[in-house]
Amino acid sequence: MTINHRPNQRFTFRKHALGGLLGGLLVVAAYAAPVTLNLKDADINALVESMSVLTGKNFIVDPRVKGKVTIISAKAMDEKELYEVFLAVLGVHGFAAIPGDNVTKIVPAAGAKQESVPTVELRSRVEADQIVTRIIQVQNVSAAQIVPILRPLIPPQGHLAAYTPTNVLIISDTAGNVERIAAIIARIDLASNEEVEIVALRHASATEIVRVLTALEQGKGRGDPAAATGTTPRMVADERSNSILLSGDKATRLRLRALITHLDTPVDSGGNTQVIYLRYAKAKDLMTVLQGVSKSLSSETARNAPMPAGQPGAPPGGSSSGGSSLVDIQADESTNALVITAPSDLIRSLRSVIAQLDVRRAQVLVEAVIAEISAEKTAELGVQWVAYGNSVIGFTNLGSGNASLANIVSLAAQVDAGSTTLPAADRVPQGLHMAVGDFSGDNQFGALISALAKDADTNVLSTPTVVTLDNEEAEIIVGQNVPFVTGNYTTSTGSSAASSVGNPFQTIQRDDVGIKLKVKPQINEGNAVKLEIAQEVSSVVPSANAATQGPTTNKRSIKTKVLVEDGQVLVLGGLIDENLNENAQKVPFLGDIPLLGNLFRYRGTTKLKRNLMVFLHPVILRDSAQGALHTNDKYSYIRDQQLAARERADYLLPNVQPPLLKPQPEVKAQGTILNVQPEAKVESAPPPAPVVEAGFGNK
Repeated sequence: MTINHRPNQRFTFRKHALGGLLGGLLVVAAYAAPVTLNLKDADINALVESMSVLTGKNFIVDPRVKGKVTIISAKAMDEKELYEVFLAVLGVHGFAAIPGDNVTKIVPAAGAKQESVPTVELRSRVEADQIVTRIIQVQNVSAAQIVPILRPLIPPQGHLAAYTPTNVLIISDTAGNVERIAAIIARIDLASNEEVEIVALRHASATEIVRVLTALEQGKGRGDPAAATGTTPRMVADERSNSILLSGDKATRLRLRALITHLDTPVDSGGNTQVIYLRYAKAKDLMTVLQGVSKSLSSETARNAPMPAGQPGAPPGGSSSGGSSLVDIQADESTNALVITAPSDLIRSLRSVIAQLDVRRAQVLVEAVIAEISAEKTAELGVQWVAYGNSVIGFTNLGSGNASLANIVSLAAQVDAGSTTLPAADRVPQGLHMAVGDFSGDNQFGALISALAKDADTNVLSTPTVVTLDNEEAEIIVGQNVPFVTGNYTTSTGSSAASSVGNPFQTIQRDDVGIKLKVKPQINEGNAVKLEIAQEVSSVVPSANAATQGPTTNKRSIKTKVLVEDGQVLVLGGLIDENLNENAQKVPFLGDIPLLGNLFRYRGTTKLKRNLMVFLHPVILRDSAQGALHTNDKYSYIRDQQLAARERADYLLPNVQPPLLKPQPEVKAQGTILNVQPEAKVESAPPPAPVVEAGFGNK
């Protein structure tokens, strides 16, 4: 290594071994005199030592700092220039100098960003090859979007990151490269020239114009790759004010505004006709609403329209607006469509109304749970007497109905007379009856002991379920149509009263008996449902007088209006009833005798306890997924019950199976819920071979 300096300057020599590569190292310290550096395959540690002597700086060298350096220079350099060359040499060989208060550390450049490198500000005077950290504030663009663009410009040992909350970039690299990155960011971080412009339309529909222009811009981008890389304009239609919001650069907005002006032209004043197909609403019902809306819109348009040309204050070639006579709305029920004939501005307004009314309405699944538990206990015990002698008869007839002594004696006399006719069912008493006595002599007597104990328990659970649209009434009836006799009439066949009676007939009225549920839901904002409910449960009571007076029915009905949350169970009404009836029949004085008085008494006790409650469970089905969920639940329940019934069934006929719903996967795959087997494919027979007729002789 040779270090040359200008003549007439004092210098000092020092020699070091270079490990066989150089014979010696000559370092000259000439105070502030310029020095010319020429190195060839010099040890980098020797260069560090020389820079310490020339610049007066203290260095700490990392053990990983090793290598040979070569420097070729043609002119002398001062102390500052020498240190800049030194930092450049370190950077070329992958090392960096980390300045401190009294010492400078020389470490590998890969770990330099983790050391205490200085954080510089704008226009800081730092050597170009010095490792520094700088924070750059980004004003107009997103810092996170710039990072992928600048990443290739940062060496592997550098660092580049974005802090989103404050929109800043943190860069750690050489001072020169940091300044270059800062200059690039300054050119990128520019305020956009895009503005938002509102273009009001008078004749055309803003939604339709936006659709046409959007298709035009997309086609232009596909046909011109250069245009596709530019800024794409944005267009949004405001249906309320019939305006278009344009966003883009000035040239693009000017071009689009010119197109909008050409498209926003009036059509024939006689109006045009459009057919609007409805998806959910009913055309006939919606027609009535639109006819009322069109009258108000036509009146408002007529008031705001300019006066015709020729009148004072009217613009030349003035315009006329369609009145109510130009609006015609008809409903086609076969296609569920509306046919509207009106000026364009009225059609646009009516379309906006139709779009808000023709929406999918939610459905409501209503389950009414009728739970009834009743218990009835009856006990009867009594003794009845009869005595006959010397033309005197005496008896006690204490029982009621079929259990009376008179009825039982009549049945006994019928049997004693040898009658083979069975007594009517309504005359046979219930319970245990035991008779004792002597009826063989002149003095006859007998006693009848009657005892009855009956327990009856009832547990009824009915859950009628119905699904209906919002604001639509639904009704479900599960029961029988029972006849009720309303009158009997007869006509005589002769003129006298003694003539025979003929042509008897009855008038009958039939009523539904069973479970009835009528409901009309109204979904409020949120998840509340207002319900108008009419619930009725009726049943026929088997009684002895049904044949003569007609059947007797039990009826429980509720008619109310309630407000229920979605999925909530609410009690509509109910009855908790407990009745205890006790009756006693006895012979005066004799029935009051202790113990013996039981022979002259007839007692009965009936206890009836009844619990009846009606609950309501509505569920809002807002889309098809919720409807399918509840349907699948009910479907699976019925199928499980059918499978359980098939396992318990025992049929005498062979090859007889009870009906069974198909599994849901098969329903989806086959597209039908019926158990219909696909028809077997019949392969068509090959066509017969052609018949070739051969003939001989001349024709």
